[in-house]
Amino acid sequence: MKKDIDWSKLGFGYTPTDFRFQAEWKDGKWSEGKLISDPNIELSEAACVFHYAQCCFEGLKAYETVDGHIVTFRPDQNAERMQHSAARLEMPEFPKELFVKAVEEVVRANADWVPPYGTGATLYIRPVMIGSGPQIGVAPANEFIFRIFVMPVGAYFKGAIKPLKLTIPEFDRAAPRGTGDIKAGLNYAMSLHPTMEAHRMGYAENIYLDPATRTYIEETGGANLLFVDKEGTIVVPKSDSILPSITRRSLVEVARDILGMKVEERKVRLDELKDMQEGALCGTAAVLAPIGMINTPDGDIYLPSGMEKMGPVCTKLRETLTGIQMGTVKGPEGWIYKIK
Repeated sequence: MKKDIDWSKLGFGYTPTDFRFQAEWKDGKWSEGKLISDPNIELSEAACVFHYAQCCFEGLKAYETVDGHIVTFRPDQNAERMQHSAARLEMPEFPKELFVKAVEEVVRANADWVPPYGTGATLYIRPVMIGSGPQIGVAPANEFIFRIFVMPVGAYFKGAIKPLKLTIPEFDRAAPRGTGDIKAGLNYAMSLHPTMEAHRMGYAENIYLDPATRTYIEETGGANLLFVDKEGTIVVPKSDSILPSITRRSLVEVARDILGMKVEERKVRLDELKDMQEGALCGTAAVLAPIGMINTPDGDIYLPSGMEKMGPVCTKLRETLTGIQMGTVKGPEGWIYKIK
């Protein structure tokens, strides 16, 4: 039986649910892992994660479809991206098949927390891996914890369909040839101060520029970007220091293969933004959130799609992708993983 929750009033925040999955790496191998009920983790004060930020994580969602099934979206892609993050941080890769199985176990065990179809809410799934072994010399930990927990959530941005105001910060999100392309906790720690500065100035998020030349658009603190030019072409910023969003990748495939739109994945100059018709943030949490205005060093840019609603191209993209996730639109083979 579903939990007694006002699903329509959920924000994007932590709510402890009944079960989580945990496995440990010790003596060169992963344990089988199991479901547990304790939301807390006990760690040594010398745990590597506290001192050298040895931590990576993922984010995906489970949904109730129009026919009442519980599904998740492309969990194999999250497994592969987490393996990439772990390798870059000298952490043991968690096996792909075990990752997908663990996601299924946690969601199935917390099925009563999956928001009903049509509420606009979803079950957010957070896999995380930390260096749990004590480590004071600068080196990787020798013990690790892999955990998956879940929580019901509403929209990432309040009024997510209403266009957002963004700004170009003086800070960089990532370093050239650094860790911008992995989902490491340290990248998000770097973005906290610039994000709060943006909020204090009345902006929802930052748009970061490439760290080498500060002339190309990269991404925001928590999501990738895409734009629509005057010809209706979807323009997706490309860079080695952008986190490869699974939602962005899926939107590109939806646009090209399902909707027959033209897509360009390329470097996008800051001075091109004034010529764009639409823009949006894209990611697991936000799905697709429209951009209305961008504050730049050369003045404010108001996109022609306006400050009242999402533009027509982004609307079509969002409706198609969420339709695939919710079971109202047929998607590519293997995108939807049925859990229950």
